[in-house]
Amino acid sequence: MAHTKSAGRARQGTPRKGRRLGIKIYGGQEIKNGQIIVRQIGSTLHPGEGAKMGRDFTIFALKDGKVNFRVLKGKKMVEVI
Repeated sequence: MAHTKSAGRARQGTPRKGRRLGIKIYGGQEIKNGQIIVRQIGSTLHPGEGAKMGRDFTIFALKDGKVNFRVLKGKKMVEVI
């Protein structure tokens, strides 16, 4: 019997794609209604004026304008102005 496991396919594991999280449109950039601003796990960033959070914590724009990031009472906010 072999003393080490085989270095075959099962040992390497199956490749998995990343989840493509993060900020999609940065502060000061123009945005259109419905475009995604941030994809995240959990509510690290919170929606402010002109933005809304989806059920998977994605923040998207409710109107056309410019994206703005700010801190309000210790919360990181994303807004469209």
